[in-house]
Amino acid sequence: MKPADILIAILVAIIWGLAFVASRIALDEFSPELMTAMRFSIAALPCLFIPKPKVAWSLLIAISFTLFLGQFLSQAYGIAHGVPVGLTSVVVQSQALFTIGFAAIAFGERPTPVQTLGIVIAAIGLLMICGTVGYDFSVAAFAVLMIAPICFAVGNLLLRGARGAPMFDLFAWLCLTAALPLFALALVVNGPMPTFESLIHMSLTGLICLLVIGAISTSIAYWLWGRLLRDYPAAQVVPFALLVPFVGSAASSIVFGERFGPLRLAGMLTVIGGIAVMVLAKRPKALPEEPLPKTA
Repeated sequence: MKPADILIAILVAIIWGLAFVASRIALDEFSPELMTAMRFSIAALPCLFIPKPKVAWSLLIAISFTLFLGQFLSQAYGIAHGVPVGLTSVVVQSQALFTIGFAAIAFGERPTPVQTLGIVIAAIGLLMICGTVGYDFSVAAFAVLMIAPICFAVGNLLLRGARGAPMFDLFAWLCLTAALPLFALALVVNGPMPTFESLIHMSLTGLICLLVIGAISTSIAYWLWGRLLRDYPAAQVVPFALLVPFVGSAASSIVFGERFGPLRLAGMLTVIGGIAVMVLAKRPKALPEEPLPKTA
């Protein structure tokens, strides 16, 4: 990778890590449904100027409802109900485990022995984290949070069907497709008046946080990440995502004074280690084709 692109990959990881902190602050003012709706509404503003990419509505909705709506709504719910930001950033990155598993089921893409080892390591880490649930946050909140990496993984696989679509255009329309039902959900869950009052009484801090997670983290950072994946093999780009949990945990520790007990910290590091093994593992090279026998 070019040095400039390496810096871009690191910058994206830092943005995504800090976005967890911005989400936590925004949730002091907004419900999970409204915050997520506003996040995608801001990121969908380019749809006013760009046409819908040539992707079937059914596929667009399926990707949007998994990769965006399901993933980020469950994240917001988990954080709003006490799951620490640093822990959330680690759990979300466990999507690598589910992506490889679902790809094996759906497409017959058998993981290599090294990837299988990574899956086992990450799964052990998740079990260690589960052993700490129920003290500072509820089992229900953690269960909802676990929907995030599962939706992330399913969205990753569905995204294969949209290859060839302009990345920026695609993500803008995915955001729009997620924002509309989220606003409807916010009105149903919170009521029209509380939703309206949350918006008109928004503080400057709340607005800045929404701009960070909507315009910068969702729109710009995803676009930059998509460009990197377009220009380089995934094996060179994806490992930079391992920086996200470290940035999220460090920022949460500084801003909120977040601390982790020995078992939870060991579980988080184990998950990250398992993910590193999975994403850094080289796929086995295809066997050379045998020459066809000559015919007379």
